Amino acid sequence: MKPSKQATKIGATVTGADNMPEIREGQTVALLQELHILTRDGKMNQDSRRKLKQVYHLYQFIEPLLKEVLAGKDSVSLVDHGAGKSYLGFIIYDLFFKALGDNSHIYGIETREELVARSQELAKQFNFPGMSFLPLSVAESTESKLLPEQIDVVTALHACNTATDDAIHFALKKKAKYMVLVPCCQAEVASVLKKNKGKSLAKSALTEIWRHPIHTREFGSQITNVLRCLQLEAHGYHVNVTELVGWEHSMKNELIIATYKNLPRQRPSERLQEVLETLGLEEMGNRFFTEQVARQ
Repeated sequence: MKPSKQATKIGATVTGADNMPEIREGQTVALLQELHILTRDGKMNQDSRRKLKQVYHLYQFIEPLLKEVLAGKDSVSLVDHGAGKSYLGFIIYDLFFKALGDNSHIYGIETREELVARSQELAKQFNFPGMSFLPLSVAESTESKLLPEQIDVVTALHACNTATDDAIHFALKKKAKYMVLVPCCQAEVASVLKKNKGKSLAKSALTEIWRHPIHTREFGSQITNVLRCLQLEAHGYHVNVTELVGWEHSMKNELIIATYKNLPRQRPSERLQEVLETLGLEEMGNRFFTEQVARQ
């Protein structure tokens, strides 16, 4: 696959006339080259093809949310937690934010300072003034003064273990309208299930579901996301859980999209507490905000 001569110029974008069917129209080719999704001669290997397909598929979910925010206000803000090399942030900015010409902004949160520095360089190179990158953990960003008090959209893709929960806490504090989460490596709940297994075995036959170590890991991952969904509902969000089709090579394929609708909180809050008690996970209450919600 070779781009046209026009498409290889810095800042040139893909059009219907270019022979680049795997790249969305309006995408800046030079940006994809700097992100190493395309080679300098416009070629794409299997790994980069899969990576681009993943980001584009996720963009299909995020674009309508951004439009919905802009239908009610003059600008939109998005925070991408665990941004890594910021493939998602740059592609969203290139396809959507670049044309807005307003105060809309994307913030990339990443702990590795070398990746933050590289992303800052790319944003400057491609004249993306509405992009910022901060060398912070998800938890640190929740208290950082470098971010605005309110954020419209929060994404966290493959945020390992408790980082997804930290991203949820961030979004709740920032009163986010939307959250887009792809959880990963959920070990904390499994470790608590394992620790309390002896007591639970005597109490309920349901403990057989996670008695064996491999089941403990799998059930722990499943119940973690169930608790997250109940937590979001207990804060007034409508939650949609689906398979992220197109991420065929990843076992972590669950997509959680939460939309704030100020829904009734009492029922999901009670359910959340009941699940924690039934599974012997009461000590996890602080992580899933059960006490705070119950007082509302």
